[in-house]
Amino acid sequence: MRYLIILLCLCSVTLTAQTKIDSLIPVRGFSIAAPQTDQVEQFISFVEKELVPLHINTLILRVDYNYAYESHPELRNGTVLSNADVKQLVAMGQKHHINIIPQINLLGHQSWAEDLGNLLKVYPEFDETPHIPMMEKYEWPNEHGLYCKSYCPLHPDVHKVVFALVDELMEAFEATAFHAGLDEVFYIGDDKCPRCGGHDKAELYANEVRKIRDHLALNDQQLWMWGDRLIDGKTTGMGMWEASMNNTHRAIDMIPKDVFICDWHYERPDKTAVLFAMKGFRVATCSWRHPEVSKVQVEDMLKFRAESTPEMRDNFQGNILTIWSGAESFIEGYYSSNDSKQRQMLEMFKGL
Repeated sequence: MRYLIILLCLCSVTLTAQTKIDSLIPVRGFSIAAPQTDQVEQFISFVEKELVPLHINTLILRVDYNYAYESHPELRNGTVLSNADVKQLVAMGQKHHINIIPQINLLGHQSWAEDLGNLLKVYPEFDETPHIPMMEKYEWPNEHGLYCKSYCPLHPDVHKVVFALVDELMEAFEATAFHAGLDEVFYIGDDKCPRCGGHDKAELYANEVRKIRDHLALNDQQLWMWGDRLIDGKTTGMGMWEASMNNTHRAIDMIPKDVFICDWHYERPDKTAVLFAMKGFRVATCSWRHPEVSKVQVEDMLKFRAESTPEMRDNFQGNILTIWSGAESFIEGYYSSNDSKQRQMLEMFKGL
């Protein structure tokens, strides 16, 4: 009986400490490409040794076509995560109370540089701009304004395919939230698209967000997305990358408020989290390669939460570090030296 009482007391102390951490900044996130099948054990070791002590509680994994999909095996990459691989990641998340959020890029990012993504490669009829060719050697800027291809949100068959992938991935990860990307959408409502041409770009974008959100809601799952297309790039001066210059920003008033916004700013600690919070969204600020920017963003989030009304405070959810390399190369860089850039970026979570 005495040992039971001691155990309960220890659990109480642990829960109280965790509650204090979560109250300070509820979301302490890390976003990275999902590991390859032969890297899963290394990745789990990294998370347990390096991220858990920093109280990282949210892990966004960009899976895309790196999974052994049964619903559409034709869309798999050459080497993919098996269901058993994913279950190892799930077990790790459950053990350490880490919310794992799988991601597939939807709408935009259907190509990269000279490479067409699997969806448009297998289903070219889904391409919003089939008249714009992929380049043999990619360069920016280019005559077609090609950054990344998009699928046509009004194609009658596209969601049958992508939602099957989403459902399968969510089941495998036993996840309650899904990240749909939805960032840097430059091709939408193209004049030459027989379905989208002439449509209001903000309405097209908002309808796609709602469609994804509503599908997830059928299983009590939440949509997470990047926030750049919901910011007015002209008025703010933020331009076409971290904000929208093709009028999709008006969609911010057309989408459900239960969508979680990941508000990324990499060169300056812009305060657009306030915009999303005042619109009624829960938001996390996202950083990348500049540790000094990350530091300010964390300080801002603490300040926003401390100085907001009770009604607004919970909308400021926290901070996410985004990594745009593969898991293996990031981990190698992290351990390459004690002052590596990778280590510096994770400094943002120390002391929280």
